[in-house]
Amino acid sequence: MSYIEVSDLRKDFIVKKKREKGKLLREKDTVHALKDVSFSVDKGELVGYIGPNGAGKSTTVKILSGILTPDGGEVSVGGLVPWKERREHVKNIGVVFGQRSQLWWDVPIVDSYNLLKDIYRIPKGDYESRLKELAGILQLEELLRTPLRLLSLGQRMRAELCGSLLHRPELLFLDEPTIGLDAVSKLALRDFLKWENNEYGTTIMLTTHDMEDIAALCSRVMVLGHGQKLFDGRLSDLLENFDKVRNVHVKFDVPNPELKLPEGVECSKTEDGLLITYMPEKLPTAGLLSILQEAGKISELTLQPENTDHLIAAMYKELDL
Repeated sequence: MSYIEVSDLRKDFIVKKKREKGKLLREKDTVHALKDVSFSVDKGELVGYIGPNGAGKSTTVKILSGILTPDGGEVSVGGLVPWKERREHVKNIGVVFGQRSQLWWDVPIVDSYNLLKDIYRIPKGDYESRLKELAGILQLEELLRTPLRLLSLGQRMRAELCGSLLHRPELLFLDEPTIGLDAVSKLALRDFLKWENNEYGTTIMLTTHDMEDIAALCSRVMVLGHGQKLFDGRLSDLLENFDKVRNVHVKFDVPNPELKLPEGVECSKTEDGLLITYMPEKLPTAGLLSILQEAGKISELTLQPENTDHLIAAMYKELDL
């Protein structure tokens, strides 16, 4: 049996519209945040959960962590129903919301950790060894006596991760953990998550808009749109359908090379060469390179594939998300 089992999960929200002039009461509208979503996650998996704003990602995380009660469907996490057996369930999970904090703003972060130790009833020896381990890996040793409000965004996120993992949870939910972080902080955070997953087999569900996080961390990705699951598999398989256009900038030694490009391949002049746009599924890159080499001696060539963010954006647009 999988560690997380979700079957036909549904959640609706009632939203009040702006009161129209001349009417006493505001009209209500029903938003279907989740519509019959089903999936399973094995223990130790690191899964990316992606989709545009309003797709239902955070709602799913809140249900799986026991914060929200669904309107229908079945959920089991480690054999427990999160919203029914919440006290037992929260002992086994950690949650990090990128825009919310579980640590106290005006006190040193070690004081927040001490309170979390008491909340989770962590034995003193286990707490001290775990805090020392996490503080070392996350580079928090010199910050433990610093109030949270004096830390940078990257430091605060590392502190949040430390607090969420003190009780050695089996499952870690990360909702937009890298939002607003600089490149160095993102790389450090990714390295730590890989370490935690490999070292302790911690199951991790990551929701993010940063596709580089997904590409670097997740062997599996689920796509949510309009409250429905649209894809479940490898990121490479997902992007394969949308990696349709590539650009090649090429400069020849001769001013006017005789290019014999097939139909559908666009070629335009630039200040210092030619820009060729083609579709790999119709003309393989190797085939294009052979055509360019036959046209003359190449002095400079740059292949520019679409990055992951552009491909995901193309997918959202094509699926009308």
